[in-house]
Amino acid sequence: MDYEKLKESRNENNPFCRRLGIYVEEIREGYARVTKTVEEDDFNPVEVPHGGVYFSMADTACGNAMASHGVYAVTVSASYNFFRSAKAGDHLTAEAREVKSGRTICFYEVEIRDQAGTLLGNGSFTFYKLDQKITL
Repeated sequence: MDYEKLKESRNENNPFCRRLGIYVEEIREGYARVTKTVEEDDFNPVEVPHGGVYFSMADTACGNAMASHGVYAVTVSASYNFFRSAKAGDHLTAEAREVKSGRTICFYEVEIRDQAGTLLGNGSFTFYKLDQKITL
């Protein structure tokens, strides 16, 4: 698997992430890292980033770690824990690591940190592998 081409393809072919400003920085076997800079447009009425921002980053990181195996997959189950809020201008990084890769079901853990390394939240995601190879 050419991880650089996979990364480029995943960034180019995900309009939802482009709209949110989520960018895939690295993919390797069973691992992915995505980033985003928080903007005021990401805020909810409490003036902190909406929980969907963090959840989307976590799901994207885990989904890209799953894609490192060269097959498409869908999220079956997910859990995310919110510990701290980011501020406008903060640069967030979500890192996903594979815990278990099965024949059809795979499990990943993810952490999101700010530019100072402060843990903002973590989660776990379960994916179902589709019978469809990723072509680059």
